[in-house]
Amino acid sequence: MPKVLEFKLPDLGEGLTEAEIVRWLVEVGDVVAIDQPVVEVETAKAMVEVPCPYGGVVTARFGEEGTELPVGSPLLTVAVGSAEGDLPDNLSGKGTDGAESSGNVLVGYGTGAPAARRRRVRPEAISAAAAPVAGPAPVPVTAPAPGPVPAPVPDEASGPVAVVSPLVRRLARQHDLDLRQLTGSGHDGLILRADVESAIRAGANGTAVAPSVPVPVSPPASRPAPASAPVAAERIPLRGVRGAVADKLARSRREIPDATCWVDADATELMAARAAMNGAGGPTAGPKVSVLALLARICTAALARFPELNSMVDLEAREIVRLPAVHLGFAAQTERGLVVPVVRDAQSRNAESIGAEIGRLTEAARTGTLTPTELTGGTFTLNNYGVFGVDGSTPIINHPEAAMLGVGRIVPKPWVHRGELAVRQVVQLSLTFDHRVCDGGTAGGFLRYVADCVEQPALMLRTL
Repeated sequence: MPKVLEFKLPDLGEGLTEAEIVRWLVEVGDVVAIDQPVVEVETAKAMVEVPCPYGGVVTARFGEEGTELPVGSPLLTVAVGSAEGDLPDNLSGKGTDGAESSGNVLVGYGTGAPAARRRRVRPEAISAAAAPVAGPAPVPVTAPAPGPVPAPVPDEASGPVAVVSPLVRRLARQHDLDLRQLTGSGHDGLILRADVESAIRAGANGTAVAPSVPVPVSPPASRPAPASAPVAAERIPLRGVRGAVADKLARSRREIPDATCWVDADATELMAARAAMNGAGGPTAGPKVSVLALLARICTAALARFPELNSMVDLEAREIVRLPAVHLGFAAQTERGLVVPVVRDAQSRNAESIGAEIGRLTEAARTGTLTPTELTGGTFTLNNYGVFGVDGSTPIINHPEAAMLGVGRIVPKPWVHRGELAVRQVVQLSLTFDHRVCDGGTAGGFLRYVADCVEQPALMLRTL
């Protein structure tokens, strides 16, 4: 006799309390293996595929795609235990109570066991299952009524699709694109976001890639056009990443008495040093060192001199907590909103190592695969808003950090160099800081040291 177990939305870590269902990966009646991903959810930190700790037959799902569920609410129910021999042998692993479970400590990440191929089970095989566990009974999403039997799909049309990013899959669904018809430009044929966007553009230009959309027929010219209805204001829910950012920025403004100081710096020598680094070694040299990586290395050197800015305020204890390690965050704009990936232990990395980690995290941010751990725990943030073509800004501190360095665009400007007017590469640097952790003298000293390193990169040799 099979037993029906209820799988609830697990705590995905980092204090997250809710998640939005993006896409169901299983249907009612599917056979699932232990630790097989069953639903794709979006939290305030990242997109996550949630594996089920039970192996058996899915008997009910709770929540439609787009529904936001709190942690601990039911996700689905699974009938475990054999019934009329319909459950496959690989769904073994019963505990002492006969229930099949992975026994994971951190639910939501799985044990890495290979997922079994999904298979539907005859309704009579699960009709004798016991009722779900006691508690409020949400209305399950039942399987659709049986219709005409479709023609069998060839194996090559039903195999796996070379797509890793959930955002790529969502973009394709929104534009009715069949990913199996695309050829990926990534490694080993991986379908990238650029491939999907290219297919969308091709469809818009009339190429047979996306399904055509009927064009509405205009009314005859002699017939008066109907009066246009009033356009309602658009309402955008503050949830997911955008909601988390809104909450954090509002809290920062409420709690942190921030102040900003700024200075213009001649970045000509820094740009020359970067060109020399990237030109050394020829074709066999490692990855190029970015300007952001050099600025990040300058920040770690400055924080070693001014540790007050690598701290946070404990309001309950009324204490300033100076942190031993620099976990350097950098602002990155994505389709899901502003995110701040974190380079761990940046104080122990050189410019090349920091640059490599920034590159990895940036690509993960672009594809929507950043984990909650990679988006939390920062102690200082570097914000390069110069990529948007602006010179300056007064950013809001990333709570609960104590400071943020802003970098504007680097552009040729008139500059007095060695007593003469010359055209130099000039950048504006701004520091927004928590006035509770230090006074203006400390903040000014930090910013001046950063500017000096930008103008004379050799100053950093003392700390390398």
